[in-house]
Amino acid sequence: MYLTLSFSQGQSFTTLKPHKAIYFQNQIYKLKENDTLIDLAVTFKLGYQALTLANRDVDPWVPPKEAEIILPFQVLIPKNFFLLTRPYILINLPEMRLYYFNRDSFLVFPIGIGDQGKLPPPGLYHIKNKKTRPFWYPTESIRAEEPDLPKVVPPGPDNPMGEYALYLDRGLYAIHGTNKPHSIGRRTTHGCFRLYPEHIEKLYQIVPLGTPVFVIYEPYKIAIEDDKIYLQAYPDIEKRKNNPIKYILQTLDSLTERHGLRYQVNLIKLDNALEKTDGLVHQIGIIIR
Repeated sequence: MYLTLSFSQGQSFTTLKPHKAIYFQNQIYKLKENDTLIDLAVTFKLGYQALTLANRDVDPWVPPKEAEIILPFQVLIPKNFFLLTRPYILINLPEMRLYYFNRDSFLVFPIGIGDQGKLPPPGLYHIKNKKTRPFWYPTESIRAEEPDLPKVVPPGPDNPMGEYALYLDRGLYAIHGTNKPHSIGRRTTHGCFRLYPEHIEKLYQIVPLGTPVFVIYEPYKIAIEDDKIYLQAYPDIEKRKNNPIKYILQTLDSLTERHGLRYQVNLIKLDNALEKTDGLVHQIGIIIR
């Protein structure tokens, strides 16, 4: 499918449908002279990781002119993403995406996350404070890495928090904007979650204080739609899943046993999807009726 995309995609709520797991469609884009994947990620408001994973054979800095690349908008929403009936945020660290579920609809945004060793612990957080044009107070550990940083950075173009911030109730973590849009979809923070300026503005407007925030670590998203089994796999960035195939099969056992279903997995397709970890949605099996 060639590009027919509105730049507003992701700005409005998408309705959740019963028994549906796959949302949106990937698009095909023909590269032009001077295009880079780095800039195209920002142009189409994609995460850099998502774009490069989907186009592993393309040099992100010097892609071949007129080659076709995939713009990976499609997302798989597994059952374990549905946690509450009231509005909440879910952040999947390996996927580098943030979801906002509002009962029967959702938003999804790419994010920048913590660098190696700086991810916040998975678990339940809450929005404890909201600020426009926030001041940034670099921690002592940050200033030890960057001694020239002042103790306080006021709002403005040098402030890495951007124009809006949602502060979490545990640790020194926040969901905020950025003055470096090319950092979205990368591991560049000290633990906070960065969004594109347009996305954090939208989120700030609709998310109330006290909203639950679930931070999870799920590199292998698995879901069933129309008796087909799908996998959307991302790199296990912290090497927390020692045996991916065993983990996926155990997840499928859990999904099917509760409904008395049987399934069949194509192990070749599963192995290929895990080898690629391209962030795209792949069918790996079927439900046997």
